[in-house]
Amino acid sequence: MRVLALDTSTRAGSVALVDDDRIVEERAGDASRSHGERLPGELAALGAAWPSIDVFAVASGPGSFTGLRIGIATMQGLAVVTGRRVVGVSTLEALAQIASARLAAGALVGSWVDAQRGEVFSALYRIADAPLFTPERLVEIEPPAAASPEATRAAWAGHTPTEMCYTGDGAARYLDGVESPPLLAGAIGLMAAVHASRGLDVSPAGLQPLYVRRPDVELARERR
Repeated sequence: MRVLALDTSTRAGSVALVDDDRIVEERAGDASRSHGERLPGELAALGAAWPSIDVFAVASGPGSFTGLRIGIATMQGLAVVTGRRVVGVSTLEALAQIASARLAAGALVGSWVDAQRGEVFSALYRIADAPLFTPERLVEIEPPAAASPEATRAAWAGHTPTEMCYTGDGAARYLDGVESPPLLAGAIGLMAAVHASRGLDVSPAGLQPLYVRRPDVELARERR
């Protein structure tokens, strides 16, 4: 199964081409240009003809509201043109899947995405004894939320794992010793391949963003 995967949840983002359980190529985006300006060229640079793609995959969020809308619309358009289906993958889950590769079953992974305004989008997962990039690999024990780093850690204080790690650009910004986040498109493609093989892909119209927090423009409109 050939998957074209896209992450626009951050300014740079990434693109990847996946063949079944193998990342053929993965590239970081050009953060100096907007997603709208560069996406067609970055996707085309992977060298895969659109009709050769079986499934289109995209980060569904949370993350940059504008970036998510552009990324989702791009993959919906490609899927409509080629008559293919799509898979949306949680940014938080993709981060946790990557981090889980170096941890044992039972450990916890906290995914933090920088939500601006002094907040993080977060979710907490326990690693299960299951293959990497499958849905069974992670057990969600704290659902996606938006709050300050301090409030998030306080909300998670009742969990006492033997091992835990944090991942994501929000964790790198607010916590000491956290590495810069990895590229996500490859993991998104691998996760999407598993979902599609189980019939969990959807029509382009069925792709929905995971915003967690309402966009600033909506809040400003209400205040006016």
